[in-house]
Amino acid sequence: MTSTLNNSQSITLHRPSKTVASVPGRWSIEAIQALLEMPFMDLLHQAQTVHREHFPAGDIELATLLSVKTGGCPENCGYCPQAAEFDTGVEASKLMAVDEVVRAAQAAKDAGATRFCMGAAWRAPKDRDVEKVAELVAAVKGLGLQTCATLGMLEPHHATQLKAAGLDYYNHNLDTAPEYYADVVSTRTYQDRLDTLASVRSAGISVCCGGIVGMGEAPVHRAGLIAQLANLNPYPESVPINSLVRVPGTPLADSDPVDPFDFVRMIAVARITMPKARVRLSAGRQQMGDAVQALCFLAGANSIFYGDKLLVTGNPDVGADIRLLSKLGLKASKTSQPGGK
Repeated sequence: MTSTLNNSQSITLHRPSKTVASVPGRWSIEAIQALLEMPFMDLLHQAQTVHREHFPAGDIELATLLSVKTGGCPENCGYCPQAAEFDTGVEASKLMAVDEVVRAAQAAKDAGATRFCMGAAWRAPKDRDVEKVAELVAAVKGLGLQTCATLGMLEPHHATQLKAAGLDYYNHNLDTAPEYYADVVSTRTYQDRLDTLASVRSAGISVCCGGIVGMGEAPVHRAGLIAQLANLNPYPESVPINSLVRVPGTPLADSDPVDPFDFVRMIAVARITMPKARVRLSAGRQQMGDAVQALCFLAGANSIFYGDKLLVTGNPDVGADIRLLSKLGLKASKTSQPGGK
């Protein structure tokens, strides 16, 4: 795929290539490629075996995601309808008030969610922004929910401030392999992503970090993404695997749909390489149907976003999720404790 993004800003990453250098650490890209290429049934058997060693059978974490500040983001992530430079019909809004967020969090808790995630469309929050989000975190924490936030790039002192307010998790996805990243976004570098994750870890906040499948990447880049995640020390406690939601107006709107079996393979390999992580079946569920979601759970997914919207894109409604989980004999976790390696 040729990038359609605005590359006016300088970046340090090279363009994607046919081969990707091995990531030093526990998992090589070659080993992950071998997993991805296993016979499908054998891969699912191995993934389910690993899953049962580390989690109770039928245990699913329910997390709810709320956009507390929508649109107007200066980044040019090619998948994102909240980028200011893309015409997607998403209007920018101010940060929600504490009472509005508390009402949404209480509703999520009443519906069975154990973790409440707050997303704000910033490149990087300013001091005043973090002060306001810290109020939101403290209020949601007071309801007895686990708290998560995704606010863009984070400085170490901001991470410390959010930790003090009661933040349990910070989401900051790597999106794809480093060799392919420049085809997705040119307004920041892969190292910026890694620096934010380091700040979060240093503050004692658990990490939620995954990526997106279906952005035109090659299979080797999918292996490269899993290698980056699995070789973080420690690997993330939560690993969201997203199927690209193709939003009109974004540069990736015309990307080819992901083969459902290839997506299930990504879930399975995430489970095998990060056995104690919550592997979250995230964006794109609405387009998958019940059968593919069931395969994802068999492959080791044990977390979903629960509610009718993911930031600004659709998600299966609560009733549909309850019916599906009941059909599969899956039950919501009563708690959502950080796991991880």
